[in-house]
Amino acid sequence: MTPNPFLGVMFHWLGGFASGSFYVPYRFVRRWAWEVYWLVGGFFSWILAPWILGWLKTNDLLGVLAAAPIESLGWSYFWGAMWGLGGLTFGLTMRYLGMSLGMGVALGYCAAFGTLMPPIFHGDFVPKVLATTSGRIILIGVAICLLGIAVAGMAGMSKEREMSEAQKKATIKEFNFTKGILVATFSGVMSASFAYGLDAATPLASLSRQAGTPELWTGLPKLCVVLLGGFTSNFLWCLCLFVRNRTGYQFLARTLREAPAEAQASAAPIPAADRQVPRASNYFFSALAGTTWYMQFFFYTMGETQMGDYKFSSWTLHMASIILFSSLWGIALKEWKGSSGFTKTLLFLGLLMLVFSTIVVGFGNYLGAGGNVP
Repeated sequence: MTPNPFLGVMFHWLGGFASGSFYVPYRFVRRWAWEVYWLVGGFFSWILAPWILGWLKTNDLLGVLAAAPIESLGWSYFWGAMWGLGGLTFGLTMRYLGMSLGMGVALGYCAAFGTLMPPIFHGDFVPKVLATTSGRIILIGVAICLLGIAVAGMAGMSKEREMSEAQKKATIKEFNFTKGILVATFSGVMSASFAYGLDAATPLASLSRQAGTPELWTGLPKLCVVLLGGFTSNFLWCLCLFVRNRTGYQFLARTLREAPAEAQASAAPIPAADRQVPRASNYFFSALAGTTWYMQFFFYTMGETQMGDYKFSSWTLHMASIILFSSLWGIALKEWKGSSGFTKTLLFLGLLMLVFSTIVVGFGNYLGAGGNVP
């Protein structure tokens, strides 16, 4: 199949829309602890969706996994587990900074590390990127993307300075700028491990292709392994929180338990009506969030197949589109209400640069795939 970079860009935009939107359904989950709804959504994200769609869209999924080199499986799983640590703190980033600023900061780090490290590791950065016209154009697009992320981050910090504590708490109940920035930095660096996991799992795509899977779907087996690693680290952390916070019962409970006796003295009792747990809707919205989250990489692997020799640029396209759509959600959810015209102009400029970066990267890939300048 001949690569089609502009089709690849569209797939990455669809993936970015899914990723930028996935946290919205969680806002409708009521009276569940974070670790409860995060693990429910994660079970759909990291186990059910990748295996079901991998089984439906590829040939001989189990045979491909069985034939894969142990080293490839091991590193894919390992990097998936490391990404899981970033994913855990990514959820905390949303809690402390909100969707617009939280995603902007975390994904800025993630874009830089996830895009540049694979070609550097393979020794392709100089001969395939710096030494070719298409590679240099793609690198310019990456630089524009990172600059756009920085401008969007500046808009977020400007918003933080302008808003009163009451305004921040009204839109982001647990807003904490200092804690959020620290968590977002760790989350972004660790989340780039997903790109390393996909890179390590490249042999699985080749084996799937040999088994007769259409090129568009050959990346799906990679997700089964990388996401299994992510599920492991998330599950272990949530298990610790269940024990520490005594929240594991919430999976089946119809009502929240009363606070422990030692806590009741310092906290007002919760009325019985406010302790009712809407279990059905909680499971529904958590499942919707988890499935939506998975669709980002469903489309990502499709887009990657269209990028030719410069697949590493897929990560930049993915990050740019995530920040774009998450920022738009932040605007829709009134996270920027009360911001000055200067701050909103910064945000608009950052988003415009992100859109332009995807066009530049797509054009560079088009040239690399043998296209001619019109």
